[in-house]
Amino acid sequence: MRPATPAPSRARAPRRPCHSPWGPRLLPRRRRGEGAPPAAEKGERRERHPRRTHPPGVAPPRLCGAGRTGAGAAFRRHRAAPPPRVGAAMALGRAGPVLALPLLLPRRPAGSGTAAAGSPQPPGAVVRVPWALRQRLQRGAQRRRREQGEAAAAPRSGKLLLRSRRPELSQPRWQTVGRWEQPPLVSAGWKHRKAYGDYFQLEPSQEAAPALQAPPAEAGQGPTFAELGLQPALLAGLERLSIGRPTAVQRLAVPALRRGRSALCAAETGSGKTLAYLLPLLERLLGRPEAPAEAAGPAAPRGLVVLPSRELAAQVGAVAAALCAPAGLAVRGLTGGGAAGGLRRQLRAPPPGPAVLLGTPGALREALRRRFLALERLRWMVLDEADLLMDESFTELLEEILAHAPLAAGAPGPAGPDEERTQVVVVGATFPAGLSETLAKFTDVGQFVTLSTQSLHRLPPHVQQKFVRLKGRDKLPELLQLLKERPSSGGAVLIFCNSASTVNWLGYILDDHKIKHLRLQGQMSAAARAGIFASFQKGDVSVLVCTDLASRGLDTSSVQLVVNYDFPDTLQDYLHRAGRVGRVGSKAPGAVVSFVTHRWDVDLVRKIETAARKRTGLPGMDSINKPSPKGG
Repeated sequence: MRPATPAPSRARAPRRPCHSPWGPRLLPRRRRGEGAPPAAEKGERRERHPRRTHPPGVAPPRLCGAGRTGAGAAFRRHRAAPPPRVGAAMALGRAGPVLALPLLLPRRPAGSGTAAAGSPQPPGAVVRVPWALRQRLQRGAQRRRREQGEAAAAPRSGKLLLRSRRPELSQPRWQTVGRWEQPPLVSAGWKHRKAYGDYFQLEPSQEAAPALQAPPAEAGQGPTFAELGLQPALLAGLERLSIGRPTAVQRLAVPALRRGRSALCAAETGSGKTLAYLLPLLERLLGRPEAPAEAAGPAAPRGLVVLPSRELAAQVGAVAAALCAPAGLAVRGLTGGGAAGGLRRQLRAPPPGPAVLLGTPGALREALRRRFLALERLRWMVLDEADLLMDESFTELLEEILAHAPLAAGAPGPAGPDEERTQVVVVGATFPAGLSETLAKFTDVGQFVTLSTQSLHRLPPHVQQKFVRLKGRDKLPELLQLLKERPSSGGAVLIFCNSASTVNWLGYILDDHKIKHLRLQGQMSAAARAGIFASFQKGDVSVLVCTDLASRGLDTSSVQLVVNYDFPDTLQDYLHRAGRVGRVGSKAPGAVVSFVTHRWDVDLVRKIETAARKRTGLPGMDSINKPSPKGG
């Protein structure tokens, strides 16, 4: 076998020894042809690359930072590239040099400098913008174009039905929304945390209350009380009250109730329902005088009005006394909260005894049990504010009172010359679902006549209503600002809360801020509640903090601002609260401000806004139809 020829060996340079404290080591060999690097002069810094300088007067470009990977790649490309010409710059980042970009130099005019006239201009410089910044700029431009388009499409003139913080969601009066159409809502996104601070307000669409509108020309109802056929004694009482023109519900109810028919009378708050049932029923008492009852026996009134609160009983009693004074009829009020002797003292009246009695359910039941009161001579009975009387706390009391009344077993029908039947009138702005079942236990509700106005269950069109989305902690500063900025001649203020504890707590805060006010809530004793609302009506104090106790039936013609510090739990409660302003006899329509705090409040606000945009009644309200006789 032929031996292998050894490869020619290359001469290798010996390794250079290195002496260090950690022991000897060998440095790497230098390549062939490399010599020792030239030694730098003393004080001179050796540079790996030539220094880059910017032309005088030109600032280096502002570059966006890059990641370590991008910076390393750019640095490797820069090493391989030749030295840049004047006008390029390099930015140094944490990981070393980042990018080398051409500067945005100003273009020189033609013929100036040392450049030739026919030389081509350098290409335009490009600055890279980060992707996130480009997206943000594009979204801002799209939003501005959308707002400009909506502003151009929106009407530039005309009155608004709904005014929003966002102009594109405002609705003019001339715009109509179909029955099955879903309008865009301001409150659609109010359950989101970013909606805090948003608001919208319903502008008044008419100046006068709907109850004061003139009747149609083709209607046979007269515009004055004299043309309704009332007796002169009642007309004199109306003059004492400075009332000269009937409202819509009075023109509707007076002729029907004078015929003796039992009825369900439903009308919006503040429309004059008290006179609508008092005038025809007092007319019946004056038309049929009866012999006086026995002086030693219990009080036997011929007319009975059942009311849910002592404040409302005192108010209706004052109106009834003014109407009955010219006719010589005695009016008495019966409220509880005292000893048994107080009930007998309230019922005491000169012969022939009280003709009309007004009382609360608890006091009436106690008087019936103690035999201080008898209802055998009762000609008519009125259940005022029926939705509150049908509450769980009053249902048992009301049924016991109805059991003592001589209600007819058959149909009430028109009262004939010899017919003695008790006429039942149920009055309210909203009717509960169980009313028919309760009445059906004692009378034939199938023969009741229904009297209702066109504005029933609708938002008051003459009152400004504002809804503000707030956090719970922002309600108190907002309320204090409203009270302090309101002028002294701005009328009275009602502040509604959902609980008695909130009323007391808010009262302490107002005391700290030196704001005079009164408090009214159901947990107060009878002695503490006596005279509070009367003092507020007289104008001694212009701020009343209360619960829904003051939202039913009370005459608040001096109130010009209602603040829902706590948003009501139901739409019925909102209608009653809003009805405290813009009433018949008010000097100004007033306004309502509602603080919307909780997520469940937003659901009610959406229903209110939808009804306002469609100009319809509030949803979910019990319709006033002829009651069913079943259930008893």
